[in-house]
Amino acid sequence: MANAMMEEFEALLQESFEIDTPEEGSVVKGKVIAIEAGQAIIDVGYKMEGRVDLKEFANPGEAPEIAVGDEVEVFLRSAENARGEAVISREMARREEAWDRLEKAYADDARVEGAIFGRVKGGFTVDLGGAVAFLPGSQVDVRPVRDAGPLMGLKQPFQILKMDRRRGNIVVSRRAILEESRAEQRAEVIGNLSEGQAVEGVVKNITEYGAFVDLGGVDGLLHVTDMAWRRVNHPSEILSIGETVKVQVIKINKETHRISLGMKQLQADPWDSVAAKYPLETVHTGRVTNITDYGAFVELEPGVEGLVHVSEMSWTKKNVHPGKIVSTSQEVEVMVLEIDEAKRRVSLGLKQCMRNPWEVFAETHPEGTVVEGEVKNITEFGLFIGLEGDIDGMVHLSDLTWEGRGEDVIGDYTKGDVVKAVVSEVDVEKERISLSVKAVGGDPFAEAIGGVKRGSIITVEVTAIEDGGIEVDYEGMKSFIRRSDLSRDRADQRPERFQVGDKIDVRVTNVDSKSRRLGLSIKAREIAEEKEAVEQFGSSDSGASLGDILGAALKGNE
Repeated sequence: MANAMMEEFEALLQESFEIDTPEEGSVVKGKVIAIEAGQAIIDVGYKMEGRVDLKEFANPGEAPEIAVGDEVEVFLRSAENARGEAVISREMARREEAWDRLEKAYADDARVEGAIFGRVKGGFTVDLGGAVAFLPGSQVDVRPVRDAGPLMGLKQPFQILKMDRRRGNIVVSRRAILEESRAEQRAEVIGNLSEGQAVEGVVKNITEYGAFVDLGGVDGLLHVTDMAWRRVNHPSEILSIGETVKVQVIKINKETHRISLGMKQLQADPWDSVAAKYPLETVHTGRVTNITDYGAFVELEPGVEGLVHVSEMSWTKKNVHPGKIVSTSQEVEVMVLEIDEAKRRVSLGLKQCMRNPWEVFAETHPEGTVVEGEVKNITEFGLFIGLEGDIDGMVHLSDLTWEGRGEDVIGDYTKGDVVKAVVSEVDVEKERISLSVKAVGGDPFAEAIGGVKRGSIITVEVTAIEDGGIEVDYEGMKSFIRRSDLSRDRADQRPERFQVGDKIDVRVTNVDSKSRRLGLSIKAREIAEEKEAVEQFGSSDSGASLGDILGAALKGNE
């Protein structure tokens, strides 16, 4: 009996020797035999027990789930410590298990489940069921996330971007998962859309150039030019974020999955009736919507704008910026000048709604009218005078004075001087008004000579004696009689035989209105008198002497 028991004991002892004891640094199975002082006492077999803090059995942010009798896997760090207990770790066991699982998922490019549990510099920490991974801030969402609070502790899928077991580094992405699902959803939505289709969407974002509309998982761009037929300066004028709008699919790019949308395409095109509503040369009231360097845009109705070119804005203001003639939102009257339906352009005129000031001036100021105005500008060829109707008239140098040269007297004028002038010509087509300052008060030369013409005999007064002749005065007009014209006889062609103050009869040989000079000659008078006497009283062939003829002529006159 005793021998039998000894043999049985030896057999059991031998069996126990044959079973390998667990190797340190490996994962072993154990059983929870007790829970005390915040720790679980685990029997890992081989007459070894160890202790593990309860927190190692809990996921980040959760309560531990462990009870007596549960079987768990732990990592055997050491078979025996100073107290004779095995040194074990549930956390290290989970990590080893997790790394095996994650390496397989990384190799298969599969998603893994985890929960964000902490914030670190540049991103967040994620628990992947025992292994801790880094989630960069840029990989949290497709758009920057301001508040990650709602995502903390939430179990969700991640994509492993990089992992290094030796260094214990894992980098994951949540954004990759979202983009993938979004791409699938986008492809499905786009597959159900067709160009020309009318759909409803929600305005998600507004920019300077348009608005992004969510069509149910896919965004489309509603450009500002496709929002309305009229001019829209900024999308916020007609749209607000969160608003539901009806749009038409204009274009779908199958490669880039970009969708172009339009709102105005669902409304009637006002250009269909432009030609009928706005015949040429008709006048309409419009509103100035935009001002540029080359003109102003005027809205005739929503969706129909015309351009008033700077050259059609004013009769008189030629080199002025349009902003100085009209202002934005101003109501103006315009005339339709041209319509180009193909290019959707209307040319308008502002000045055509006002009378041509040169026509008005020509009607109210016929030639010869005396006007008064301010000197606006002085040039090398004359003066510019401001007149009624905001127009200018020009006084040429030759029209400044009767005596002397215009160049000599133009220096007497300064800007701002008020002067009188006579209208000498109005050219409406060339928009030119010619004025004459010297004509104010009449022409003293014409008045002085009166009915004097070539061949007339007039009486003049000697005012100066010179070597070459004599200077004489007739009604205030100065003339010069050359030595050769002082007498028929050469012996009497001496200036000195005259004295200042002498009154003598002379014959007018020339009337020069341009130079304002009379051509006078004593010699011509004598010759004319001789000719006349000969015709009346005889000829030189009859033997009568000149003295006889002149004597008879004089006697006859008496």
